[in-house]
Amino acid sequence: MKRLEILFSRLLAVAAIPSRGLDVKVEASLEERARIAGAFELPAIHCLAGSYRLVPSAGGVRLKGEVSARLQRICVVSLEPFESELGEPVDLVFAEGPAQARAAAAHGREITVSLEDEDPPEPILDGKIDLGAVTLEFLALGLEPYPRKPGVELPPENAEDRKQRSPFEALASRRAGSARKT
Repeated sequence: MKRLEILFSRLLAVAAIPSRGLDVKVEASLEERARIAGAFELPAIHCLAGSYRLVPSAGGVRLKGEVSARLQRICVVSLEPFESELGEPVDLVFAEGPAQARAAAAHGREITVSLEDEDPPEPILDGKIDLGAVTLEFLALGLEPYPRKPGVELPPENAEDRKQRSPFEALASRRAGSARKT
């Protein structure tokens, strides 16, 4: 996949965020949506937007909001195109560089991560946050990996297909078939 910044970039200077916070909406243009659809292997993206509230916090910025999209998908069952809507909540913290990793490396310690731990902050690079890249990351997270057109059901399985066959049964039937030929 192409780098996210190339597909859709909306840089916001952290210094431009007032202490009371800032509401920002980013939307992908027609050309950007076409490039993103190609990179994500989607037939079409009709609308892609991120609505965010950014509030300065101790040593960084808190970003909350939602990524919304209206797009076309291909059903994995019928292979028919269908329209789909996506709404993915966003809640991130940004901080200047990976301070925890730098401090640990300076002291020669390993970094341990637990599933119960809060995610480390996203980096603020050159004093900026890329809201376009955030939007694409959460679009990717929200996409159903096996999309199914509403109302389309999987074909019923044959009871014989569900029955587990032993590998020895398969060999025995092969051997029986080759014995008949001789």
